Amino acid sequence: MVVKKNGTKFRCSIVVSQKRELGEKSRNKQEPIFSLRVSNAILAQSTISVLGLGFIDAGYSGDWSRIGVISKETEDLLKLVAFVVVPLCLFLIFSLSKKQEA
Repeated sequence: MVVKKNGTKFRCSIVVSQKRELGEKSRNKQEPIFSLRVSNAILAQSTISVLGLGFIDAGYSGDWSRIGVISKETEDLLKLVAFVVVPLCLFLIFSLSKKQEA
């Protein structure tokens, strides 16, 4: 897999080795089978979304305190913090999408 940074985009390519033929066509010509380009803005939006969803899950599901990963007090604190973090995440996601359009 070859990862190249081209400006603000990443390109991932999977290259399959080909049988070498004698002649000019065989000189290091490899074509990618699968190419994926993702901009930095989309990566940032995805990261912010996962952060917001994590606060929602930890604060409102009740599963984490029930199985003993966090205490009930910490879960209540996460519920309060989620009221600030989730709108902030939504604001950041939409502001990044407006910058990407311009």
